[in-house]
Amino acid sequence: MSIDPEIAVGASLGVREFEWSSSDVILYHLAIGATELRYAFEPQLTVLPTFGIVAPTFHMTEPPAVVFPGIDIDLADTLHGSQQITVHNLLPVAGKARATGRIADVYDKGSAAVIVTEYEVADLAGTPLYTMRSEIFARGHGGFGGQRGPSARTTAPDGPPDIVLVTSTLPQQALWYQLCGDRNPLHVDPDFAARAGFPRPILHGLCTYGMVYKSIVDHFGTAVPEFQARFAGAVFPGDTLRTRLWHNRFETYVDDRLVLTGAHTPASPALRQS
Repeated sequence: MSIDPEIAVGASLGVREFEWSSSDVILYHLAIGATELRYAFEPQLTVLPTFGIVAPTFHMTEPPAVVFPGIDIDLADTLHGSQQITVHNLLPVAGKARATGRIADVYDKGSAAVIVTEYEVADLAGTPLYTMRSEIFARGHGGFGGQRGPSARTTAPDGPPDIVLVTSTLPQQALWYQLCGDRNPLHVDPDFAARAGFPRPILHGLCTYGMVYKSIVDHFGTAVPEFQARFAGAVFPGDTLRTRLWHNRFETYVDDRLVLTGAHTPASPALRQS
């Protein structure tokens, strides 16, 4: 297992053409706990922008492979570190698009590595739809001599939150969410979860991410054009999420454990949900 930053940083991840249907959108919404008709009934269907993060791989049925140029690591050593989406245009309920990816950076944290990937997504006519950026945390793969990169620490917002949003997850939430193209056994298989150091399967980070994004969108009534989150702790299916929301920051807790923290661009009327 090794990391060669000279090969990895800047390497192309290729171009993936993909398509989606209204059924895919509805399944994603149900998998992140939506019950409202605007998310589940086609005549008035609105697409949450976070669907775009899973759309390119939505129909995958195999566990994800961590295969990057210059990087050789084991899936069991990886965790999703952070996720960011920048929305340029809202997605239609069905369509086709192209995602062009690259490795934006690789950081050496000493005991671990952080792999940063970035994808630009546009429709087939070239109209930009969204940009997504992810960080993968690879435990035990640091020490390769790369740059340490920025600190993941964030400063807590001043003052009390403007509102606290409460979102319940279901015991079977991860079973639903795996149907969105993420068959990582970490979220379903108790033995695999134990190998990764968890007492039981954990909820997909992107499921938590989508649920929190939805709660913020529902609060504002408009799409949030930029949403960045760091995964700070494990969420288990059945946990209750409490999101403390400020004007452009948020923190999500399970009981007194911080599990998600990040920033959002204030909601944009130009991206108003119908």
